[in-house]
Amino acid sequence: MKKTSRVAIITGAGTGIGKSVALAFLKAGYHVTLCGRRTAPLQQTKEEADMYADRALIVPTDVTDPAAVRHLFAETVQTFGRLDLLFNNAGVNVPGIPLEELTYEQWKTVIDTNLTGPFLCTQEAFRVMKNQTPSGGRIINNGSISAHVPRPHSAPYTATKHAITGLTRSTSLDGRPYNIACGQIDIGNASTNMTGRMQKGVPQANGSMAVEPTIDVEHVAQAVLYMAELPLNANVPFMTIMANQMPFIGRG
Repeated sequence: MKKTSRVAIITGAGTGIGKSVALAFLKAGYHVTLCGRRTAPLQQTKEEADMYADRALIVPTDVTDPAAVRHLFAETVQTFGRLDLLFNNAGVNVPGIPLEELTYEQWKTVIDTNLTGPFLCTQEAFRVMKNQTPSGGRIINNGSISAHVPRPHSAPYTATKHAITGLTRSTSLDGRPYNIACGQIDIGNASTNMTGRMQKGVPQANGSMAVEPTIDVEHVAQAVLYMAELPLNANVPFMTIMANQMPFIGRG
């Protein structure tokens, strides 16, 4: 496959935000490695890429497994020759239940996927980006509105997203000597399968239930693409994109 100077790895590329971002990157001319636990959704993303599908590589990966993450990056470099962009997007959640009822297994599942996974991918990205020619690259983390404020009964998810902000800042600082930029996109209510429940009403901080507005996920994809397309001497450390009337700013 033809080498290119623009190569991206997108985790969680089989559904939702990851899928939309992957398709936007392929249309923009990137070679893209599609990463996710399950092959079938990744194959669906590739099929939807249509005329751009020949620039997509499917590498099923459990981002909580260090060996699998190493394989993901090795396959990408072997196929495309380098790495310019990592989008740490893969994430999971657990049902909204009272904090004291959460099991250790539920807590650990969210921590491992939402925090340890991005850390492992960031490590491998550093190893590749530092040593390639020309050196450098960009890492974008999916932070979420939950990196700022919690929803009721969301301790594991909120904890990981606050931690992602710390990882973003440390990555940005530690990447400076190697021309590695790092930024974070905090997304509020993009319309995906995960946010379908917003249409029926979700718990609010005051104990009520309320329907919340959503936005087309394509707006998120274009925002991530904007961050990725900047030259490496420029960076968007943090961007928030959200449904304008969702209960986030002020008191609702």
